[in-house]
Amino acid sequence: MKGYIAVAAVMSALVLSACEQKQATAPPAPPPVIVTVPGPAGPQGATGTTGATGLPAEKGETGATGATGMTGAEGVKGDRGKQGGDTIVVVPTPAPQR
Repeated sequence: MKGYIAVAAVMSALVLSACEQKQATAPPAPPPVIVTVPGPAGPQGATGTTGATGLPAEKGETGATGATGMTGAEGVKGDRGKQGGDTIVVVPTPAPQR
């Protein structure tokens, strides 16, 4: 029994050491970034001229406000309600609970 354990230990050591391991490699370096530096500012341009203002006639005139409408006539009054007579209220039986 001891011989089987010794053989199993030697075989497991051989099997585990026979596995191919990946070699650690460093990732490639990123490409260099090119940064352009702006030059000095150029001379300021000339000031522009002010535009012409429009005449009032070109804008159009607004119309006069209309008159307020008349109120409608009052409707006819309804008849007075009549006194109730014999009223029967029917209440349905409740549904049985399940």
